[in-house]
Amino acid sequence: MPTYASKTDVPVSASVAEIQRTVERFGAEEFGYAVRKDAGMVEFISGGRRVRIVVPLPDRDAEEFTHRRSGARPAERRTEVEARELWEQACRQRWRALALVVKAKLEAVEAGISTFEAEFLAQLVLPGGITFGQAVAPRLEEVLAGSAPASLLELEPRQP
Repeated sequence: MPTYASKTDVPVSASVAEIQRTVERFGAEEFGYAVRKDAGMVEFISGGRRVRIVVPLPDRDAEEFTHRRSGARPAERRTEVEARELWEQACRQRWRALALVVKAKLEAVEAGISTFEAEFLAQLVLPGGITFGQAVAPRLEEVLAGSAPASLLELEPRQP
């Protein structure tokens, strides 16, 4: 498990509220969030630009939560309560990390260290509803080789 905020007791709802306060303090006009089994998402509009950041959430049934390992002995099954507490801790950790990332990016912009576009380029939502990162990542090798499309509007995620 990641080390940042690995022992946090800050509830997910408090992290989401902190993210909302942060983006609004830096001028966001709209804010929303969603959670599903495998991911959480925050989305906000600032300066007419829609930003979507997705945070992967751990699999509740992963062995790291359901079983305990001790040396060379076979893994021992944890109780449902223990497994749920460990999984919830991992979820809290990821939302704390997201709150840190959002705040750090916006502080860098405010301090003149970076620009909004540079900090949130991969998370900017394009007219078709996908993020710039989703559009470009599958074609990164083409982009780096100099054979990128002439227009960003031509960037569509390729089907596998």
